[in-house]
Amino acid sequence: MERFLRDWARDAAERHEYSTQIHVLDKLCAITNKDLDLIELANVHFQAGHYTRALSLITRPNLHHRIPAAKHLAAYCYIKQSRHDDALGILGDKNPTHLFTSSDASRRKLQALNNGLTSKQYGNGKAKATTRVERADRSEERDFQDKSSIKYEAAMCHLRGLCYAKQNAFERAKECYKDAVRIDVQCFEAFDQLMKNSLMSPGEEWAFLDSLNFESVQCEGESATEAADFVRNLYITRLSKYGRVEDFNAALETLATHYHLSENADILLARAETLFATSRFEPALALTTQILDTDPYNFACLPTHLSLLYQLHHTRALFALSHDLADTHPGEPCTWLAVGTYYLACNRVPEARSYFSKASLMDPHFGPAWIGFAHTFAAEGEGDQAIAAYSTAARLFQGTHLPQLFLGMQEMALDNLPIAREYLTAAYDLCKTDPLLINELGVCSYRENDLDSAVRSFDLALKISEDNEAPPQQSRDTRLNLAHALRRSGRLQEALVQLDEVIRLGARDCSIFAAKGLVLLELERPFEAVVALHEGLALSPQDPLASELLGRALGLLEREGVLGAGEEESIDVGLAGRVAGLRQGGVRGRKGRRRARVDGMGEVMDLDGRGGER
Repeated sequence: MERFLRDWARDAAERHEYSTQIHVLDKLCAITNKDLDLIELANVHFQAGHYTRALSLITRPNLHHRIPAAKHLAAYCYIKQSRHDDALGILGDKNPTHLFTSSDASRRKLQALNNGLTSKQYGNGKAKATTRVERADRSEERDFQDKSSIKYEAAMCHLRGLCYAKQNAFERAKECYKDAVRIDVQCFEAFDQLMKNSLMSPGEEWAFLDSLNFESVQCEGESATEAADFVRNLYITRLSKYGRVEDFNAALETLATHYHLSENADILLARAETLFATSRFEPALALTTQILDTDPYNFACLPTHLSLLYQLHHTRALFALSHDLADTHPGEPCTWLAVGTYYLACNRVPEARSYFSKASLMDPHFGPAWIGFAHTFAAEGEGDQAIAAYSTAARLFQGTHLPQLFLGMQEMALDNLPIAREYLTAAYDLCKTDPLLINELGVCSYRENDLDSAVRSFDLALKISEDNEAPPQQSRDTRLNLAHALRRSGRLQEALVQLDEVIRLGARDCSIFAAKGLVLLELERPFEAVVALHEGLALSPQDPLASELLGRALGLLEREGVLGAGEEESIDVGLAGRVAGLRQGGVRGRKGRRRARVDGMGEVMDLDGRGGER
């Protein structure tokens, strides 16, 4: 009868018939009176959402004090009921750090097993080797104990981290997640929390990965090493896209070719995030679209997809996706992130703010919503509110450079250059390969009149973009900034080359032609300056600076006798180096990692000093 009831419960589980399972397992517990059967019944109640009943089944006979599986389940029931203090009361506040293993220790252990040695006695200085049969028996017993306790200890570290995160103790949460993966490298739940919440900088992520003992991956036969490499490569795809690009690409290539995972959603998303980080938006959008065609509600992919749609101005696609998500998943924060992104793309800032706020209230740790919420204030010039929202995002996501970058840009817009420099430097310490960040450092140096440093920063940003094989149009504004910095440094010929390249890349703005005209005037080439200024005035006939420069250029031509005698005029024209906000970027989320960006405001020099937006 016991075997019959177990088969009946297992058959019901395959069809997710929880009521049948509960009915059958209740009779099984009455017949056997075994703790493991009672824990199985509590597990079914948990899966069915009956958290209070599951908790009472475990706590009444005090199973949670004796069995790790019951302790883990009881804490999880409290967490599902948002009783995090009670969960910590069961879990305790100490992680079992004595269960950590290192790769070197694992190698020594394996070597000892290969040599047939399982124990040594050092009382008389001699080592005693047990027989192969005894070694196998003891090894099996130890492995059984490890499997029944170590994995639950790692899972309980993960639950501690969840509790601390809900209490906004993010440093303690991060350490709990890291300890969980150190104890059991296959505890992906904890690793996922570290990555998607950006709790570590790119350098810390790689250092942490290198410290993990992947040799402890459980796999029978000679494929244990291959399984360890497979798990490591899977974890690499979740790391930041700004560090160790060669290792990252090698892991992706191995998974795609050797294991035929090229069409897997996680691998495609990793490739899309890599393309997004290098400003190759069109191919990245093609990959995220491919993912959503197969799985339309892949919420890990949606923040990146929304970001790309916003960046490429696909407003109709945003509208359709937002309506679909609102109809099918109104309880998901990502749904209202999509609606807010659509309204932001339509320049309806108050509506966008309300939906970003709704998403952040549904999940207070949802990074893209906080970034979008902050950008709505920045778009309306509400500096203090924007800084407060950016600061919240920086506190929640300490491992990503984006909140620090946006804080620096906002302080720079308020002319608080020393504070802006501190934020931008903090962002640079986290990520040294983001062209947008390097551009902002250059703008800050430009406004501090450190022109040599500004030129170096702009050159570096352009070099990084070229190394990333980003489209030249994506770095057009950085090139324009470089031209202004070169002009003010007296390197006029180089500035002219950069301005010509900006125009060749499709920039059609009167201020750019006015800058070119000014450089040509300073190079004593008034006829070419007149041509450039006429091109600019054709775009904006009422531009005062271009009109004034044109009058002076014509005066020089008169003086030279080209247009006839005229009154001598000076050509000493000042160029205001004020910075205007460049509205660009999109919504970006990591789980992993990296990371969320809405309406990233890359700075561009404004020729006439009046401010304005590109």
